[in-house]
Amino acid sequence: MRNANRRIVLRTRPEGVAGPEHFAEETVAVRAPGPGEVLLETLYVSVDPAMRVWISENPGYVQRIDPGDMMRGSGIARVVESKVPGLEPGDLVHARTGWQSHPTLEAEAVEKLPAGVTPTDWLGVLGMTGLTAYFGMRAVGGVQPGETVLVSGAAGGVGQIAGQIARLKGCRVVGIAGHESKCRYVVEKLGFDACVSRLSPSFVQDLRAACPRGIDIYFENVGGPVFDAVLPLFNPGSRMTICGLISHYGDAPGEDAKVQARSRAEARGARVRNLSVGTYVAEWHDTFLGEMAPWVAAGEVRYREDIREGFETISTTFAEMLRGENFGKTLVRVSSDPTLTS
Repeated sequence: MRNANRRIVLRTRPEGVAGPEHFAEETVAVRAPGPGEVLLETLYVSVDPAMRVWISENPGYVQRIDPGDMMRGSGIARVVESKVPGLEPGDLVHARTGWQSHPTLEAEAVEKLPAGVTPTDWLGVLGMTGLTAYFGMRAVGGVQPGETVLVSGAAGGVGQIAGQIARLKGCRVVGIAGHESKCRYVVEKLGFDACVSRLSPSFVQDLRAACPRGIDIYFENVGGPVFDAVLPLFNPGSRMTICGLISHYGDAPGEDAKVQARSRAEARGARVRNLSVGTYVAEWHDTFLGEMAPWVAAGEVRYREDIREGFETISTTFAEMLRGENFGKTLVRVSSDPTLTS
């Protein structure tokens, strides 16, 4: 067991795009677990767009991360030492590890992985990423067969799953992604009916051609010029789920892109709802896993991961993801375990 716990903390609050310069690595002593606690070795950490909101001056309903605080987040870890019944050294767990190498956590922050699952699925398609896509499309979007569904950020962690759910529910699904390679993947591998590149000089025309009958549901991950191009396509009675607005995460304090997007979409006759995943966590096992796990096992939902290597790359990976340089759900492998197959 190592005696040092590596942690990444917020050094300064970013204005605009967050980069490695806004974070710092520190080393603290590993803390032995007390009763009801477990010491872990982190194997993977999840890197998500929402983390940019958490480090902003006003993150809304979530707890703000201040300079000097460790970055929060989920991870997959191996149990090193346990004072928790049912958790033994060597067990693999999904946990609120944060960006650290050897956390000591209370039992409620740790969930033992079921046998026979791919560990990283619990950070992605069977974890909070999949939950976000599932309830954003079904409970918030109210997807119905025969509708036209448009998903921005279609090659990202949430977008790729959201579009496939709509496809499985009998919809015509159109994606918006970055480079043409991502668009090809979304159509050829994920089964979207069409995908247009937001980088194309003819993006507005391409999008209109891909949605000749307008759109009934818009799953919003991006905002900015993408939303501007989508706005004229809303049909009367359409719905818009605001999952994220990654292009606005560096806006100046006081600017509220969600309020502006809601107002403009509602003026087009759309019903707009923000997606708060915490509302649906209680339904996780009975509703979400009961449908998503069989889809994944049968290959009906495919899922791409973008796995980077090394603890020291976390903050750089975070910045690249915010710039759209990832391809799929973004993870960082911070330690290896020979028992893992992913």
